[in-house]
Amino acid sequence: MQKKLYLNQKFTKFINNENFEFDRSKILKILNGDLIEDAYKTISNWQKYQPTPLESLNKLSKELELKNIFYKDESKRFGLKSFKALGGAYAVEKIIKGRKDITVSTATAGNHGKSVAWGAKNLGLNCKIFISENVSETRAEEMRNLNAEVIRVKGNYDDSLNICKKESKKNNWEIIQDVAWPNYELVPKLTMAGYSTMIKEISVQTNEYITHIFLQAGVGGMAAGVVAGVAYYFKKVPKIIIVEPENANCVMKSIENNTPTSVNIKKESIMGGMSCGDVSLVPWQILKNSVNNCITVSDKFVPQTVAMLADKVVSDISIVGGECSTPGITSLISCCNNEKKRITLEINENSNILLIGCEGSADMELYDKLLTEGKKFI
Repeated sequence: MQKKLYLNQKFTKFINNENFEFDRSKILKILNGDLIEDAYKTISNWQKYQPTPLESLNKLSKELELKNIFYKDESKRFGLKSFKALGGAYAVEKIIKGRKDITVSTATAGNHGKSVAWGAKNLGLNCKIFISENVSETRAEEMRNLNAEVIRVKGNYDDSLNICKKESKKNNWEIIQDVAWPNYELVPKLTMAGYSTMIKEISVQTNEYITHIFLQAGVGGMAAGVVAGVAYYFKKVPKIIIVEPENANCVMKSIENNTPTSVNIKKESIMGGMSCGDVSLVPWQILKNSVNNCITVSDKFVPQTVAMLADKVVSDISIVGGECSTPGITSLISCCNNEKKRITLEINENSNILLIGCEGSADMELYDKLLTEGKKFI
C-alpha cells in the first residue's frame, strides 16, 4: 500500500472537550442498565438475529503503525444494511406492547425509517414515514417495500420531522422518533438502548481492550448509545472521539459552547444520515461530558474511502461501507498523519481502535456512484 494514499486525508477541525469527565453512574442514570440489558435480550431473541462481524482493518493498522483497527460491520444487520435496525424496531415493539389497532410514524433520512417500517411490518402495524426532498427515491422505495406509506415533504430533515409531529398529533399516530425534544424522551432512550447492543457484541468478539472509539454523530443517538454501552459493558474506558461532517457539526458546536447549539446547514452533506443541525436532548446529556474530542471532516474523502473498503486496500477482505461508514476512517487516518494530534490522542503501536461501519449500501444508487468515483483515487 502506498503511503501517499493517506497524505490527502485531513480533518477540517479538531477540538478538545474542556468539560470531559467519564462518569459511569451519571451515564447509566440517563440510560439505565436494565434498559440496556432488556434491549440485548429482546433483540437477540428476534428471528434471524446474529451479531454483525467485527472485522480487522489489518492493512490499515499496519500502515498507520497501530496494534489493531476493528471495524464493526453493520451492513450485515438483519438485511437492513444499517445499525439503525437495532433502534427503531426495538422501540416499536416496546411502545406498542402488543397492540394492533395503531399506526406508527416517523421522520427519517433513510435508515431509521427503514428500521421502524421493518419493526411495524413484523408486528402487523400500519406505518407512515415522512422524508424530505433530499432523501433519494431508492431509499423511499425500500421503505415502501416494507409496507410503509412514504410521505415526501418540502425542505430538509427538520421540516419532515415537524410535519410528522403535526400529522401524528392530528391523526393520533404513535411517533417512533430517534430524536428527543421536551416531554419526548422515552422512545429516543429505547432506540439508544438498542444501539448499545453493538457494544455487548464487541465485548465478546475480542479479548483486546479497546483504547479509542471514533463515533459518527448526526443528532447523537448512535454515539450516546455506544457510550452508554461502554459504560455498562467495558471494564476499561477508551478515548471517545466524535466525528461529524464539517457543515453539520452540531455536537462539536454544542461541546464548544457547553450548551446545545444549532447549526444552520447551508449545504447538505453527502453523509445524509449525519447531516443534522441539532443535537438531540437525551444524547446531549450523555455526550457533553463523556466525549474526549470532536473532529469534522469534508465530504470529498467519502468516495475514496468507500472504494478503499471495497477494494481490499485497508483489509484482506472486501467490505461494503456506505457514505456514513467512511468518516471514522478518514478521521483516524488524518489524526495519525498529524503528529500533534497523534500525541494528543495517545495513538501509538499499542492502540486498539474501534470504528463503527454503521451502514452498507443502504442507498444502492448512491453507493455505486461513490464507488465508481472513488476507484479513481486508489
